[in-house]
Amino acid sequence: MRVGIIGAGSIGLLFAAYISRAFEVTIYCRSTEQTSEINKNGIVLKKKGEQTKSFVQALPITEWKGVEDLTIITVKQYQLYPIIEKINQLPVIPNNLLFLQNGMGHLKQLETIPFTNIYVGSVEHGALKENSYTVSHNGEGITNVAVFKGDITLLSEFVFSAPIEFPLVLKEDYFQMLQNKLIVNAVINPLTAILQVKNGELINNQYYFQVLKNLYSEISTVLNLKNAEEHLLQIIDICKNTSENRSSMLRDIEANRMTEVDAILGYILEEAQCKKMAAPQLENFYYLIKGKEMIKGANP
Repeated sequence: MRVGIIGAGSIGLLFAAYISRAFEVTIYCRSTEQTSEINKNGIVLKKKGEQTKSFVQALPITEWKGVEDLTIITVKQYQLYPIIEKINQLPVIPNNLLFLQNGMGHLKQLETIPFTNIYVGSVEHGALKENSYTVSHNGEGITNVAVFKGDITLLSEFVFSAPIEFPLVLKEDYFQMLQNKLIVNAVINPLTAILQVKNGELINNQYYFQVLKNLYSEISTVLNLKNAEEHLLQIIDICKNTSENRSSMLRDIEANRMTEVDAILGYILEEAQCKKMAAPQLENFYYLIKGKEMIKGANP
């Protein structure tokens, strides 16, 4: 199976390093400099003090024609628009597209893509891009995938052929799958980004933990969660298991990059508005993150 990966950030590099062990992979980069460095050096994967190297073909995104059997789109949600625009302008729409974005704000954009199989996923790995061709695998997890629309056949083949050390799990309900990840991101990401702390501090500091519970309570009310206690316990477990990790939103703020707050908190705020519900804590954290982006002069 030929697999294309659009986006050579931490998740794109992580996926390319692992799935190139089972598939023929081409990774598409934004810059010619990164393209050249990956072709020269391969993709270096660091994990538990060990280092491996994978050689894949790298091309600039301008050369993507959608000819692979499966294309995995790993760019941030706010970077999707030009990608989807390019997809819709291709002479033939690619057959199978897998989108790996945080939040759920991108689902409306995916509905604009016609006549193809569209899959979505949620990534539970921790990864840090150290340079243009090196990625550190800091937290082992799984990647959940599901059908957004279309046929499941190729997605099933991809899941069952993936390397055993990089597990993919096929889910029946894409909405529930993405919502589960959304809830975690909506609590941990903005709190760590504003407080500028690692994940574990949210439960180790009793005052931060109280803020966590307050924010989660509002989120669970807006989303009308039936198993609210179960979701809270999951958030606590993730904070424990990733206690030394810096959330993606915190890293974005530190690196003067835009965050995915619109896809995460923005999505939940839209839900609250549709239901005519007040969500003052969500609004406050949303505005605080947007304010951080403005002060930092965040770039896409």
